[in-house]
Amino acid sequence: MELHEPIDLRPGQVVAGLISCIFLLFPGFNHRLMAQQFISVRDGRLYLNDQPYYFLGTNFWYGFNLGASEMGRQRLLAELDELHSLGVANLRIMAATEGPDTEPWRVSPALQPEPGVYDESLLQGLDFLLAEMARRDMKAVLCLSNFWQWSGGFAQYVAWSEGKAVPYPPPAEGGNWMGFSTWSSRFYKDKAAMELYDNLVRKLIGRTNSVTGMPYREDPAIMAWELANEPRGILRAGAYRRWVRHAAGLIKSLDPNHLVTIGSEGNTNFPTGNHFKRDHRPKDIDYTTVHIWIQNWQWYDPLKPEESYDHALEKAKDYLEKHLKWAEKLDKPLVLEEFGIARDADDHDPLSPTAWRDRYYREMFSTVHELAASGRKISGCNFWAWGGKGRPRIPKGFWQPGDDLIGDPPHEAQGWYSVYDRDASTLAIIREFAARMGGVRN
Repeated sequence: MELHEPIDLRPGQVVAGLISCIFLLFPGFNHRLMAQQFISVRDGRLYLNDQPYYFLGTNFWYGFNLGASEMGRQRLLAELDELHSLGVANLRIMAATEGPDTEPWRVSPALQPEPGVYDESLLQGLDFLLAEMARRDMKAVLCLSNFWQWSGGFAQYVAWSEGKAVPYPPPAEGGNWMGFSTWSSRFYKDKAAMELYDNLVRKLIGRTNSVTGMPYREDPAIMAWELANEPRGILRAGAYRRWVRHAAGLIKSLDPNHLVTIGSEGNTNFPTGNHFKRDHRPKDIDYTTVHIWIQNWQWYDPLKPEESYDHALEKAKDYLEKHLKWAEKLDKPLVLEEFGIARDADDHDPLSPTAWRDRYYREMFSTVHELAASGRKISGCNFWAWGGKGRPRIPKGFWQPGDDLIGDPPHEAQGWYSVYDRDASTLAIIREFAARMGGVRN
């Protein structure tokens, strides 16, 4: 274990540390004590230690990449300290990436550069991240794959299985989103591709943390396993739902302690082959998720904010309300786990103003807080995304190996949605509503 600068610990963190030590010293210790630390679902709400659990979190998808090197770890510690100071204690993290590292528009190095081969330094990076999160009373949602190309995901599993190249969408020259989506959704009927995913699941859930000595399945820093980022059924909706049931059942058979969710964006205005209620109905899916993208879905034009913002905000709130009603009919909690907005005038320069983003964040945070405080079954939200101390090499350029990892994945224009550690006005809003969400007692 490496030593780092001490941080101030709250009582809950001290308890978590003591429990970790007990498990290291006494592997046979009665695990019922640890079960009290796991987040659970009761009466359609998330609970932690017999109290309803509400949060304002962020997407920190590249966290385990930072943990894989000494230089990255120094930045990671600073990022976690900053988030902790803001009251942001729930982090959605990409826990699996697939290679090969020579592929374009993809984060590298990959955890799985080739089938069944895993980069131990990245696994240790995840270990380090979880250990440091536990020290700060943070909870992790660990995403196990991706419908989209920027981490490899389904598309790469299909490519490995079929021995063919991935038909990349834009920004690839001649790329087509529907063509790529159809390719990625082949995963649900490809037994060899699905087995590669299952092997990854077994690898991660069966892992013991090299820093704490705690098996992942017993780690209270993990809130949930997420099947994938934004999986879509496309033309294979039935096969998609069968896969959801299979994958969730596999995870629960390996780890009955932690929650499982899909990673769904909900019923978007595109033909995705998804059905929110059917998708989330299986008993092994513990809570529901929704993503809202007012610019990507062409509701909001950052070059014409005065004309488009109010209508976009109304549609965003309607989208959230519709999915919340469906979640409540399922008697399962809802989390708004992705939403974001560009900086003013769609300027990707980190020094550009953020007045419209601040306005949007305040509106959406306030909406989630009011719903939670009124007793509705929404547990929290994760904004997209934390850029922290990172900066784009070229604003609106694409990520290359050696560039800072920020909130915008490699296939997207860098600086689009990232929140930086110097965005003072945005950070003030995050701090305010993190405290408000933490104070909800319904």
